[in-house]
Amino acid sequence: MKSPSSDQALFSNQLKEFGQIVRELVAQSSQSPLLILRILRELEALHQEIRSQTFEKILPDTRHSLYPLLKDIQENGGWPYIERMKLRTILQFLNLENDLKEQESMSFTVNPIKFGTDGWRGVIAADFTFERVALLSPIAAKVLEQEYGANGSRRIIVGYDRRFLAQEFAQCAAESIAAVGYEVWLSDSFAPTPAFSWAAKADYALGAIVLTASHNPAKYLGLKVKGAFGGSVGPEVTEKIEKMLSGPAIELKDGGSIKKFDPWESYTQQLRTKVNLGAIQNAVNTGQLKIFSNPMYGSASGGLERILQVPITEIHGQADPLFGGGSPEPLPRYLADFLELIKFDSSSEKLKVGLVFDGDADRIAAVDGSGNFLSSQNLIPILIEHLAFRRGLSGEVVKTVSGSDLFVRLAQIFNLPLSETAIGYKYIADRMLTQHVLIGGEESGGIGYGTHIPERDALLSALYVLESVVESGQDLSVLYQQLQAKTGFFSEYDRIDLPLGSMEVRDKLIQNLSENPPKTIAGQNVIDCNTTDGYKFRLADKRWLLIRFSGTEPVLRLYCEAANKSQVQETLEWSRNWANSITQ
Repeated sequence: MKSPSSDQALFSNQLKEFGQIVRELVAQSSQSPLLILRILRELEALHQEIRSQTFEKILPDTRHSLYPLLKDIQENGGWPYIERMKLRTILQFLNLENDLKEQESMSFTVNPIKFGTDGWRGVIAADFTFERVALLSPIAAKVLEQEYGANGSRRIIVGYDRRFLAQEFAQCAAESIAAVGYEVWLSDSFAPTPAFSWAAKADYALGAIVLTASHNPAKYLGLKVKGAFGGSVGPEVTEKIEKMLSGPAIELKDGGSIKKFDPWESYTQQLRTKVNLGAIQNAVNTGQLKIFSNPMYGSASGGLERILQVPITEIHGQADPLFGGGSPEPLPRYLADFLELIKFDSSSEKLKVGLVFDGDADRIAAVDGSGNFLSSQNLIPILIEHLAFRRGLSGEVVKTVSGSDLFVRLAQIFNLPLSETAIGYKYIADRMLTQHVLIGGEESGGIGYGTHIPERDALLSALYVLESVVESGQDLSVLYQQLQAKTGFFSEYDRIDLPLGSMEVRDKLIQNLSENPPKTIAGQNVIDCNTTDGYKFRLADKRWLLIRFSGTEPVLRLYCEAANKSQVQETLEWSRNWANSITQ
């Protein structure tokens, strides 16, 4: 029998022979760039074939077996990679100035650091780089100190989600913040963004820096800035950060430090105090309720079981930086397997609830016992009734302009004040800081509560949803239908996003809406236009259409609520045709 060492020696000799054959072929072709190019292409094709058909299939799937591989990569030259020569390099040899200029025009443009409705996001390795995070993070810390440093704190919370390299970017942010003299509490694991917002308030920090791109596709990463009060900072704060980016760097200071902390412990303890935990646990333990969870490979993974300490049927709880090939956004098109799992579940529980969380667990959707999807347009009415009627709580209902009219009807029934804001949870949070708010929510799944911090929190929303089902003894869809009957308001809702050719096309549509707004839409007269955020047209038959634009990319967003699905689709199709007619 051969020894392992003799096998290794044979393999090494064969590998050397292979390399020598390639070198000899290169030497024979050394005067022909085309032949050398063919050799390089063949090697690249061979590299890709081995990687995809063999190497990736046998990668270790446990931490123990993965360690030797990672150790070898670290010690012997990194991940196997074939770099393609840049066209610019070839052109430099030729010194063709005009061709170089043409190549410059072909290069992608790195987008400036610009904060949107909740943080800055960018494509990893293009917009979102370690250099930019190291530049931005200490500036954000400095602005947080300027805004919230009256109590003398120098503490900054740094956290992250489960995206590709998020932990490494968090380490980079922590080190750059500590280097300018701040006391950094760096998370020892991934956690929901609301957990870091809670930590900022509960641990008396200046604020939190969270490395996450929330529900965006896998190629993105982002950075959110949270204030000492436990929520997203306003645009006046992010504008200060953006302005300081073009100024002098923050001076290095001694006295900075980095301490690891567990973001889950205090956060889950806080959430347990918000609901009748015993009632939910008893319903599960006695076979009355079955809970399904889909964290979409994100930060809510294991969260419900941590809080409730009862069995949860969870799928997609493992880490996957590609998010199963989709986006970690709680929308039906990404949830087919989850909907089917619940629809065809044959267990005997009377009540079944599915809960879906986005990538950083600040947005939620749900699934009823029959496998039907419920967005926050359905959940917020259920939660308004539960909090006001069963829990006896009071306060303002805050909705965005894209929220359902059913919110308004229920606020009237329960004698609750109501206010409407632009889209973006930071506007709801601003209201929560100055008013007594019961609930504030947006159609994209972000819901927050006056009983907690001014932050959308999907795990807390999940607990309230479960509590409402347990205390009512009703399926989620039954609860929603009862509210429709109670108010006499029946509606359907949908939204579509249309990519536009450029920001210039976007500007042309905005100009048309401003100068020549439609008087009829889908055959219905326009009776009102609300311009709080975009253009919300109220039509004669009570349906509404909201047309608004992304502030950072050429995307047209169309929202509609109407009496039935047919009217919704008719209205959205009209708006699609309208946009095409303007831009052609």
